[in-house]
Amino acid sequence: MIKALTIRLSLLLVGAALPLSASAATVVTAQNGMTLYVFDKDAGGKPSCYGGCAAKWPPYTAKADEKMGEGWATVKRTDGALQWTYDGKPVYFYASDKKKGDKTGDGIGGVWHIISE
Repeated sequence: MIKALTIRLSLLLVGAALPLSASAATVVTAQNGMTLYVFDKDAGGKPSCYGGCAAKWPPYTAKADEKMGEGWATVKRTDGALQWTYDGKPVYFYASDKKKGDKTGDGIGGVWHIISE
């Protein structure tokens, strides 16, 4: 019994030392719990998703007086709205995600990606 416990404890310690895989990383979500995405075609920290694109990928908008933690900032969209950025990249929702934890937009077109830490 002690030997089995020692082996299990050893395995736990070894597992704790291994780096997290991408699938085990924490997915960054909005304050409402919905998954957030970045768009590879956005350049220079400015959003490029408008019109039909923004209908499928709504921007995560902010109010002028809102603040978030480290890595978060805002950028002005062409319509004057403020959009959240994370690590300098504009952030979006995916309209087909219906509930917290959905991440059905990841990898679409090879240009949409979840944000993970």
